[in-house]
Amino acid sequence: MSRKKTTERPPSARQKMINLMYIVLLAMLAMNISSDVLNGFTIVEESLSKSTSNATLQNDAAYREFAAADSINHEKVGYWYSRALYVKQISDSLFNFADELKTLIAIEADGKDANVDNIHNREDLEAATQVMLHPTRGKGGMLFDAINNYRERILEMVTDPTQRDIISNNFSTEVPVRIGSLGKNWQEYNYENMPVAAAITMLTKLQNDVRYAEGQVLHTLVNNIDIGDLRVNAINAYVIPTSQNVVQGNNFKARIIMAAVDSTARPAIYIDGKKIDSEDGWYEVPATRTGDYTLSGYMELNSGNGVIRRDFTQNYSVVSPLATVSATMMNVLYAGIDNPISISVPGVPSNMISARLKNGGGTLTRSGNGFICNPDVVDKDVVIAVTANQEGRQQSMGEYEFHVRRLPDPAPFIEYKDENGNTQRYRGGTDLARKNLLAADGIVAAIDNGLLNIGFRVLSFQTTFFDRNGNAVTELSDGDKFSTRQKNNFNQLQRGKRFYITRVKAIGPDGIERQLTTSLEVVVN
Repeated sequence: MSRKKTTERPPSARQKMINLMYIVLLAMLAMNISSDVLNGFTIVEESLSKSTSNATLQNDAAYREFAAADSINHEKVGYWYSRALYVKQISDSLFNFADELKTLIAIEADGKDANVDNIHNREDLEAATQVMLHPTRGKGGMLFDAINNYRERILEMVTDPTQRDIISNNFSTEVPVRIGSLGKNWQEYNYENMPVAAAITMLTKLQNDVRYAEGQVLHTLVNNIDIGDLRVNAINAYVIPTSQNVVQGNNFKARIIMAAVDSTARPAIYIDGKKIDSEDGWYEVPATRTGDYTLSGYMELNSGNGVIRRDFTQNYSVVSPLATVSATMMNVLYAGIDNPISISVPGVPSNMISARLKNGGGTLTRSGNGFICNPDVVDKDVVIAVTANQEGRQQSMGEYEFHVRRLPDPAPFIEYKDENGNTQRYRGGTDLARKNLLAADGIVAAIDNGLLNIGFRVLSFQTTFFDRNGNAVTELSDGDKFSTRQKNNFNQLQRGKRFYITRVKAIGPDGIERQLTTSLEVVVN
């Protein structure tokens, strides 16, 4: 199918005249825009930019505060934090769109190397018109829709009537009814034949309005969770004593507070009906007599809803300056070994307790939460003096006397490994399997009576066997080991036969060598 060839109609003389008049009008407008006016736009734009930057910094601080609060208590803050992030998203979207339009206008006026912060052709009347009102690529309609959309969504989160009016007016897209505005839409009214300097300033003002609205909504969201105020759903009075047990002669000391504490609103404290003078809630009363006591009173706090009153009570005890000192293993101390000592004072932490041997005779050292006493003189009493740190001063908690005894003699044993590899001690009185006897290297000696478990070093011992004629055959050991002759005798023993381990010499940790009076009867099975 053929098409007719079309040709453009040349403009009429009337159209040429209109075009010429439009060019002359633009030239006249450009000539009428003085440099003072352009400079004024630049000054306003710079001021708005600084204000916008400051508002951005404040808003960013609010977002960081939200994030920190959400990480601590997501259950309480999570919903409001998500709303804050939504505000940031829609605000950044409109803000960045305005920034994009400023860049496009600057490029239209100065070329591709244009700098929005330093525009040369500030008086250009065509750049803003082309960017905003071009029939196919104009952005004015998109900006119009973006402002309306932002205004509707941001006002959903503003409850204060005054702020709603301010934000609504800042983002209004109504065209004022005045001479020169008739028949124009919002984008034509604001950007048609608008100098570049003015267009950039208007977009900067829009960005400033965005950050202002964003900040107001963030303030509202913060108030909903009271990040700064730390509002609580329960207010109670509390007494916090330094200790519930007080040693006679010292002071009972406690802090009385109403939770939560507000440094700008100090509650009044009343004890036994009398108001006490306390800046931070500290209260002291002398502890002159032993016994159980109760501290009671009430607190009053002025609030916006009237006076809040909360009662409080706190029990405490006054005890005599008495320490409890006991030997962990027994009621006496043994010379030459480490005797664990437990020392406690009611109401006093263990690290605030000190002790010493008043009359010498050995050492007393701290070990963990207790002490170790190692006396060195037998049959002599030692005195342990106890002190406690009470409010920065050392107070005597009493002196305690212990009798020092020599370690009792140990008992001899034969050690061997059972079928599970566990170490067993044969104490006599029962049968001992031949294989266990032959596997043993020698004997050991120890105090193993349930209270003490102290090993001794065996120096020597002897074994006594009886031959067929009933004659005693004695063999000496090789130190604490069975000698070769003793082992030979073991091999010749028949089931049910017995022998005796006697004359055991041993030395204990106290350095005392002793001859054991006990013997060990061994029955071979």
